[in-house]
Amino acid sequence: MLKNIKDFDLEELKIELENIGEKKFRAEQIFKWIYQEKVISFNEMTNLSIELREKLNNNYTLGIFKILKKQIASDGTIKYLFDILDGNAIETVLMKYHHGYSLCVSSQVGCKMGCKFCASTGIAFVRSLTSGEIVEQILSVERDENIKISNVVFMGIGEPMDNYDNVVNAIRIINNPKGINIGARHISISTSGIVPKIYQLAEENIQCTLSISLHATTDEQRSKMMPINNKYNIEELIKACKDYISKTNRRISFEYALAKDNNDNLDDAKRLVKLLHGMICHVNLIPINKIENGSFEKTNNENIIKFRDYLNDHGIVATIRRELGSDIDAACGQLRRKNLK
Repeated sequence: MLKNIKDFDLEELKIELENIGEKKFRAEQIFKWIYQEKVISFNEMTNLSIELREKLNNNYTLGIFKILKKQIASDGTIKYLFDILDGNAIETVLMKYHHGYSLCVSSQVGCKMGCKFCASTGIAFVRSLTSGEIVEQILSVERDENIKISNVVFMGIGEPMDNYDNVVNAIRIINNPKGINIGARHISISTSGIVPKIYQLAEENIQCTLSISLHATTDEQRSKMMPINNKYNIEELIKACKDYISKTNRRISFEYALAKDNNDNLDDAKRLVKLLHGMICHVNLIPINKIENGSFEKTNNENIIKFRDYLNDHGIVATIRRELGSDIDAACGQLRRKNLK
């Protein structure tokens, strides 16, 4: 079986080339062709010898995705459904901002976390993506739209911390100046709260942004919304977050999806202020998407604004996430879910 050449970071690729009798410096040439020129064939790598190109064709694949479906929203948001070449499909979302293009990538085929407000819930977990499959999402979109992605967020289908090694390796490829060359501070990893991996990430010396899917201020609330809280409760999660801030000196972003009559009142806001007091953080308030068979509904705009204003008035920086792609299948998993029926 051919290896996906995009699964290797630069240092690993140097070792791979030595193993097939080639010089290490060829790895940088190949990296440039893959990540800067975005070639779809080894035969396009014209500064490599014919013999080396044959070796690459015989031992590796570039793992080029096929677009199964593409939805374009009125605000310019584009949702892709990619065939990842093994009969499975994943979603990737391109969001256009005044500062550039952000891409929301998936890290797994399906998800184990079972969050009650997420459209990925109910779709069986199949497997984790490889590093190459993660970075190919970026390259596929850049090729299709003829653009340069400026920001990457690991907030698509799957729990990134449940695919830790492949996600971290993908970030090293994305961040490498000879690779995709996106600055670490323009890369965000979102997690539902796998506490041991937050401690591990703090030791990686990767200056990316950590986003925590918090969504509630009591264990009773959060466990109803997010089963992961039964394993790692809010107290353990906040302790790990404080360690991350201490080790990296990086601000954490807390995601808080406001659900009607559930976690959207002033008492919740008061508890959130107390919970995050003294932390270098930002709260991203999310108007929750209603999903098929979901038990949570979006709160009204008045509650969202009151919640934000209370946090800001009490020293917690809070913003409301702009709703993008509202006229297409905006929530993670909706497009894949629809196409699997």
